[in-house]
Amino acid sequence: MIHSLRALSVRNYRLYVAGGLVSNLGTWMQRIGQDWLVLQLTDNSGVAVGLTTGLQFLPTLFLSPIAGVLADRVSKRRLLQCTQLMMAVPSLLLGILAVTGAAHPWHVYVIAFVFGLASAFDAPARQSFVPEIVGDELLTNAVAVNSISWNGARMVGPAGAGALIALLGGSASAAGWTILVNAISYAAMIVALQCLDPAGLNPGHRPKARRRQVLDGLRYVRSRPDLSLVYFVMAFAATFGINFQITSALMATNVFHRSADGFGAIGSMLAVGTFAGAMWATRRTTITAKVVVAAALCNGAALFVGGLIPSYGAFLAWTPLIGLSSMTMVTGAQMCVQLFTPPEFRGRAASFFVLLSQGGAALGAPVIGWVGEFFGARWTLLGGGLVIVTTALIGSAVFGRREGAAQPEPSETAPS
Repeated sequence: MIHSLRALSVRNYRLYVAGGLVSNLGTWMQRIGQDWLVLQLTDNSGVAVGLTTGLQFLPTLFLSPIAGVLADRVSKRRLLQCTQLMMAVPSLLLGILAVTGAAHPWHVYVIAFVFGLASAFDAPARQSFVPEIVGDELLTNAVAVNSISWNGARMVGPAGAGALIALLGGSASAAGWTILVNAISYAAMIVALQCLDPAGLNPGHRPKARRRQVLDGLRYVRSRPDLSLVYFVMAFAATFGINFQITSALMATNVFHRSADGFGAIGSMLAVGTFAGAMWATRRTTITAKVVVAAALCNGAALFVGGLIPSYGAFLAWTPLIGLSSMTMVTGAQMCVQLFTPPEFRGRAASFFVLLSQGGAALGAPVIGWVGEFFGARWTLLGGGLVIVTTALIGSAVFGRREGAAQPEPSETAPS
């Protein structure tokens, strides 16, 4: 177990993970609270939930490449402190509106979009900051430990949010308190970043400002068929499969007729599987794109079967398998992006990954909400599973023949 968490031997990384764990707990509480708030304000509208999620991820479509260039050029530590503060403010505002009973659907839509603006700059910096803290030798383990932190919070946060909302009556104002918890939780990450020892960080070479930096990053990705395969698979998986917060909300309310605590329980059971997937990933020292493809095929199959399950109890029991396959796919993809990419391109590589994953979620969320509302919640799982399996097979056929193993130090392959 200690060997599996060997990245925590680095003091700076321990601080970073501790701050992130607190912040992640708040994030998962807000995800449940925000979705429940929208459902209460719109009479359980799947389209409204999908629209909210889409607006929150929409800025990623336009800003991720710029955010990646910025992450490669400035101090990621300071950039992350700024983005954490920028996410705390809209969370605080939305929480106050909900608690006071003043929230309307348009408030949630606007604030979700503003939150997404900050998140678009946060994600590439956060992903590319980890190698600066631990170095390449511990990088795969650190990526996995990050996933453990994220999914440990995912196990506790949704259940805690659901219980808090139920305790306070299940109303829109009750959901506001979970959002306020998240606003406060960002302080932990800001303080942790401030406490890092700058001497222990290895920022590497920062490219000077010049034109076509985004194009340089794209050229590097195109030069790696294995990396291109990872991006291709994740784009479709994120668009049609990883929006499980929407599908679980619709399954809980429209199929199984459960309240907030039942909705939260689905999220927590999903996290049991994702946590197991993250723990398994800590034992990896290298990764190939084949692992990502195999996990995507398993995830698509698990989603499809989940759409056929008739009872709430059986659905809860099956959900960890969806989480396990999903986390194996996502963690493997993140490892590939970091290990296949030299330091001077990691911010941009991370931004492309965020663009495809979160941007795909933005595009897919309204579609999934529409499918759930007009064809039934089960079709959000059945259709998503079919799309993921089909595209994973197509991507493997197109890119997979030249796929190679990750190399810890690929700098010599970077384009000039």
